[in-house]
Amino acid sequence: MANIDSLLSRLDAEFTANDQSIKNLQAEALEAFEGRQARFKQFEQASNQLRDVWKPRLEALAKKFGDQVKVTPKLTPELRKVDFVFESKLAVVKLQFTASTDTDVRKLIVTYDLEILPILMEYQRHAQIEFGLEAIDPAKLGSWIDDRIVDFVKAYLAMSHNQYYLKDHMVVDPVAGVTFPKLAAAATLERNGTTYYFIAEKTRSEFESRDTAAGAKGTGT
Repeated sequence: MANIDSLLSRLDAEFTANDQSIKNLQAEALEAFEGRQARFKQFEQASNQLRDVWKPRLEALAKKFGDQVKVTPKLTPELRKVDFVFESKLAVVKLQFTASTDTDVRKLIVTYDLEILPILMEYQRHAQIEFGLEAIDPAKLGSWIDDRIVDFVKAYLAMSHNQYYLKDHMVVDPVAGVTFPKLAAAATLERNGTTYYFIAEKTRSEFESRDTAAGAKGTGT
């Protein structure tokens, strides 16, 4: 019978090496998991510490629009998100700020997303800023959020001057004869089921005076 001790020894060495490789893999995977969990805690701590940066700014935005906006916050270990839905007769307006992290949990990623439907004008729809978890700059983040909020307000207000959004919302002052957006009316008046829009209180008063005079003439008084 052939001597196979040498072969068995070599096979044992391969199996031993494989077992050690599996143990090393397990140890590395566990180390990576524990490291990721620790960084998740670091991300949560950083997010909580930065509440004083973004919370008052987003509250100020919501307060500025009052009842015109619905705010929906969402909080998870991986995500801090705030959705704003603005009431507008011109378009559906949705704004979202999100604070999240990357797959390896080494960054703080803050994103800005704006959706205006229908899309009838150019506006900034997305922006993003990133910081390493060890190098977060609150002042820089605060300035970035301020800029994005101003960008949003500019886009929102631009709709009220955009001919495409306003085409179904234009009215004529019956006294001045000028066409203007309904939302710019300084005064309105109801007559016989019809709403009249006026660019100024002065034209409304003149219209009412003419209407009264015409009514008086019609009755022969």
